[in-house]
Amino acid sequence: MADVGPLAGIRVLEVATHVFVPMASAVLAEWGAQVVKVEHPVTGDPYRALTTVGLHNVYRGVDPFFQSANRGKRSVGIDLAHPDGRALLGRLLQDTDVFVTSLREDGLRRLRLDVEDVRADAPSVIYVRGTAFGSRGPDAGRGGYDTGAYWARSGMQHLYTSPAEWPGPPRPAFGDLVAGLALAGAVSTALYRRATTGEPSVIDSSLLAAGLWQVQPDVVNARLDAAGRTGTRVDRQAVWNPLMLTYRTADDRFVALMMLTPDRYWPDLCAAVGHPELAVDPRFVDLDARRRNAAACVDELDAVFATRTLADWRAALAGFAGEWAPVQTPREVHDDPQVVANGYVADVEMAGGFGLPMVTAPVQFDGRPSRPTRAPEHGEHTEDVLLGLGLSWEEITALKERGAVL
Repeated sequence: MADVGPLAGIRVLEVATHVFVPMASAVLAEWGAQVVKVEHPVTGDPYRALTTVGLHNVYRGVDPFFQSANRGKRSVGIDLAHPDGRALLGRLLQDTDVFVTSLREDGLRRLRLDVEDVRADAPSVIYVRGTAFGSRGPDAGRGGYDTGAYWARSGMQHLYTSPAEWPGPPRPAFGDLVAGLALAGAVSTALYRRATTGEPSVIDSSLLAAGLWQVQPDVVNARLDAAGRTGTRVDRQAVWNPLMLTYRTADDRFVALMMLTPDRYWPDLCAAVGHPELAVDPRFVDLDARRRNAAACVDELDAVFATRTLADWRAALAGFAGEWAPVQTPREVHDDPQVVANGYVADVEMAGGFGLPMVTAPVQFDGRPSRPTRAPEHGEHTEDVLLGLGLSWEEITALKERGAVL
């Protein structure tokens, strides 16, 4: 639960929308931090509205995407453009350890949320800025989503596009999730720095930076290789190691082999697939031989794996020590014994009393799986948080009447 994690007692104030930065706060909440999400009293986080245009599925009235990015938070409806609303934010900042935002430069200036403004309210606060393209350079003030900044501009989309195909889109929030996790780690580092030196940090991260990090071998090699040969397409007939390929099964499923030390496992693999004679075939006897005869080796393994279903291969390879994996569907992942044993997917109770599956943060502390809680309704905790600031019911009512809060 949120009160027993390693960040218990840390207070995070979020002024951010959509996924990248809110996901960082969600991870911090799962690690125990108290996160208050500030939303506009009328519109809220625009990410809530994507169900109305059909971009998000709805399950029993709940948006699973919004739940994932806002797990464990409290929502407060405050109009930061209203003088009373900005004054309330200043009061919230005084009791805050970490301020996170995804607003662009013009929005930060307009709402007086630049570093200097926020530090005037809270001198020791850790200031976190998540952007599309970085805090400097000609595109510093531009907005963007992970499809453009993480997937396209980083070079990743090019790498995953076949020469004869049009570039395709990534999976939903593909870059936001990775970038948000990295940002949460940076916050933890900054908290340690402040605890040991007293110095609060200003943290900058971007979707573009996360995309470059993800494909850094290709980015580096693109400069080092004069021919500019980059890409992920594999010529299955000309690989250096046929034990680093994926093979189709009889039921049109796949088994992925991933043996970086293939000579160690080649004889046992041949025995496990029922063809021990391949282990002593002069064409395939060692890595050099298999490299010289890659096309023939791949053809042999293609024919072998095509004789049985994926279920059969799971059973046949269960005791095999080499590295391999079934290519699973997202639905199958839920029943994977490793996923279940490690608590990688949790059933989170929603406000309506039913459960919603949610992938837990991919880091565990002290051997305990994370236990996420649901995301808040729009402005669900406005009154509770304002009462915690010392406001009376009369003051809260007056703020509501003036349109400063929800």
